[in-house]
Amino acid sequence: METTELLKRVRRIEIKTKGLSRQIFSGEYHSAFKGRGMSFSEVRSYQYGDDVRNIDWNVTARSGEPYVKVFEEERELTVMLLVDISKSSYFGTVKQPKNELITEICAVLAFSAAQNNDKVGLLLFSDRVEKFLPPKKGRGHVLRIIRELLDTRPEGGGTDIGMALTYFTNMVKKRSICFLLSDYLATDYERPLRLAARRHDLVGLHLYDPRERELPAVGLLRAKDAETGKTQWIDTDSARVRDRYAGWYNDTMDYFNAAFRQSGADTLSVETTEDYVKELLRFFKRRG
Repeated sequence: METTELLKRVRRIEIKTKGLSRQIFSGEYHSAFKGRGMSFSEVRSYQYGDDVRNIDWNVTARSGEPYVKVFEEERELTVMLLVDISKSSYFGTVKQPKNELITEICAVLAFSAAQNNDKVGLLLFSDRVEKFLPPKKGRGHVLRIIRELLDTRPEGGGTDIGMALTYFTNMVKKRSICFLLSDYLATDYERPLRLAARRHDLVGLHLYDPRERELPAVGLLRAKDAETGKTQWIDTDSARVRDRYAGWYNDTMDYFNAAFRQSGADTLSVETTEDYVKELLRFFKRRG
């Protein structure tokens, strides 16, 4: 993308999403996530009623008396955006492609975090890590995140959510609020998801186009797999073909919901034709 056009698109997204963050999401974001992070403060002598899980066994062993760890709420949080930019994210049939919706949602979340003086980081992935921006504060960093979302094209040919989660867990040690944005048309990420959810406050944000749920009966259709490049003819008038496709899609969604539920992480699904503002507000209020 030409630099001039890229800067214009960044500016348009900033004007739209920064206003939403300031006027609508700032308070909701704060109530949904502030106070959930806890950091170590000090140790003190054990008192009746203290949670035994907070006992500092090293200090207790050295002193011969029980000591507990004291934690305090973190005033500043770290927000990580893990974004699937595999080729399937460029699919769109009605209002806008999934990648455009993802960019707007990421911008809203990033500006909401920045307005609360939180750090924001970005990890773009396909079947490999395409780009990693460590968490930082400030408007300039948020604008760079938007530029990378608009301009980075995947070199990888597939999607590997488990790989992205493993990389994130290894790179970001401090507890963070992590939004994982994907169409989740992949499986085999349950274990990395469970490990990441133990350390971080993880939210699976599922973005999908209405045509992905079922095939329309439009006769013989030539279809191309966006990630493998393979093409084939499909008889969409065949009820068996449509049922098999719907079964595959439902299986991936069942896996997504079960994996996140078992890990204890939150989920949110947004269709490209829906008002994502309402969906995000509903989600934030539910958490708050």
